[in-house]
Amino acid sequence: KNFDHLLGTAGFSDQMLKNHFTLYEGYVKNSNTLIELLSTKEIGTPEYAELQRRLGWEWNGMRLHEMYFENMTKEGNELKAGVLQEKIQKVYGTIENWKKNFVGVGAMRGIGWVILYYDPFEDRLFNTWINEHDVGHLSGCRPLLVMDVFEHAFTLDYGLKKADYITAFLNAIDWSVVVSRCSL
Repeated sequence: KNFDHLLGTAGFSDQMLKNHFTLYEGYVKNSNTLIELLSTKEIGTPEYAELQRRLGWEWNGMRLHEMYFENMTKEGNELKAGVLQEKIQKVYGTIENWKKNFVGVGAMRGIGWVILYYDPFEDRLFNTWINEHDVGHLSGCRPLLVMDVFEHAFTLDYGLKKADYITAFLNAIDWSVVVSRCSL
């Protein structure tokens, strides 16, 4: 997918975005290569097993980046009144409390992702830290908002000031995309 429409987003240099797009393209290429290679290997062989294990890393790296870029916009916009806002207020009390929690999860030491998940079984929202592309996901939950907190997402523009990057990200959220993922 092409995300060049994000070039010029406030708080994200074009160079950082282009670097990030190139990283994403690598995940797409590797996912496609692994899928092709798996079809040539015999199930039960060590080769098949290792390719199968690697697919989750590459696939999730691809898909999480797509969701991340898709839930961003140059203009940014506010979360409008509706079901998602009501769910956030039910779980976190206020939108500001949710934002404080989301930022706090994102500011934790380490690399990974922060995802606002919806659990349809319990009708509940969670801000969750994903340590690696393929580790820490909440099974059965739907990712609504995805924020990349690997260093490649911010160090070129912000150095070690991850909090400044998180602020820029929050200002670039396309809440209409996040809401469209809800189906609450």
